[in-house]
Amino acid sequence: MPNKTNTKSAELYERAKRVMPGGNTRTTVFRTPHQFYAQRGDGCRITDVDGNVRIDAVGNFTALIHGYGNKRILDAARSQIEVGPCYGMSTESEIRLSELLCERLPSVEQLRYTNSGTEAVMNAIKAARAYTGRSKIAKCEGAYHGTYDPAEVSQDAGPSTWGDIEKPKSVPTAKGTPQGVLDDIVVIPFNNVTVAEKILRAEGHALAAVLVDVMPNRAGLVPARPDFLAMLRRVTREFGALLILDEVITFRLGYNGAQGRFDADPDFTTLGKVIGGGFPIGAIGGRAEVMSVFDPSKGAPAVPHGGTFSANPMSMMCGIAAVEELTPEAFEKLENLGHRFEHGVRQLFQMHGVDGQVTGIGSLRRVHMTNAPLSDYRSTFAAAEGPQRVAALARALFDEGVMIAGNGLMAFSTPMRKDDIDEILSGFDRALKTVAAH
Repeated sequence: MPNKTNTKSAELYERAKRVMPGGNTRTTVFRTPHQFYAQRGDGCRITDVDGNVRIDAVGNFTALIHGYGNKRILDAARSQIEVGPCYGMSTESEIRLSELLCERLPSVEQLRYTNSGTEAVMNAIKAARAYTGRSKIAKCEGAYHGTYDPAEVSQDAGPSTWGDIEKPKSVPTAKGTPQGVLDDIVVIPFNNVTVAEKILRAEGHALAAVLVDVMPNRAGLVPARPDFLAMLRRVTREFGALLILDEVITFRLGYNGAQGRFDADPDFTTLGKVIGGGFPIGAIGGRAEVMSVFDPSKGAPAVPHGGTFSANPMSMMCGIAAVEELTPEAFEKLENLGHRFEHGVRQLFQMHGVDGQVTGIGSLRRVHMTNAPLSDYRSTFAAAEGPQRVAALARALFDEGVMIAGNGLMAFSTPMRKDDIDEILSGFDRALKTVAAH
């Protein structure tokens, strides 16, 4: 349990406000009246500068699937930094990590590295446009794919802006987004086969690609329906468009990623988060034919791509260790932890007489403070006062020694044991009492 002393964090925040807008450089960790500052991590726990210890049940927003202090990852980091953290040359480590990922992802024959998931999606969109000679990209309403202008369209649309479900509007996320960007984005409703197919067919010959996440967090962490994914694959092939599967978060769902679990067959796959072992990373992979747009060996490529820190050997070496640690046994353990949590928290909702449910699968879960059926972004958004109550629950949990995302997202890690899940549930028990009282 935290000791509730936050003096040092408060002092650091005052310093931060003088040199960063709002004292912040990551909106996702912003808190009032001040942010909290980490000092160290151990296993599945994180200690702040005031000595408060909490269970980290979100893992730097799903990136730390092995938690803190994994020996193989630490050894990889030490061995690489001793010989140089980065070079203006290629390294064998990028070959090895690519071999590992190609072995696990049936649709991927070749890979190229970036520094984040946002960059991976950005390059996938550019590659799809270069390969097809078309400009329009279709994406699901409410889905988050990073902070690239086209990818973030309609990720946080609301009732006053999103338009009719039969034809959702392209809504900017950042002020100043050019109209031309909005005109090139076709928004479809997630899991609505009939409406989405109608929209895609109307735009088919102008579409370069359809961008999809099989379990989009900000759209509710609701799994995609098999017939929805099958429709996307069928229609993209019919019109000569490409299917981009965003696995930046969902690669952690199984040994063969989400595409293995959902039997998806994309043209491009974007990766990030867990494949870097805690270091910055992103990757775009796909069939050799579509990846050829990046190939510089025959002259200027259709899509030039560099990056001072792309394929950084620190990320490559720690990524190799992280992926090799993701054994079938590790995934089975994560699956069991997820089931244990879901079963336990459902019982707590009933015991406290509080509306609530859990979406997601495997090591990815999201808590909702509503009993309303959830199928897509709009149903999640409209679920009574659910989002506000979840934010209140997340704050209460933080005070009880459990860290989850403000929208209820949780990500379990391999150092966790059953006892840790039970401790998380105990935190939920106490936090739900606070939420129920209000």
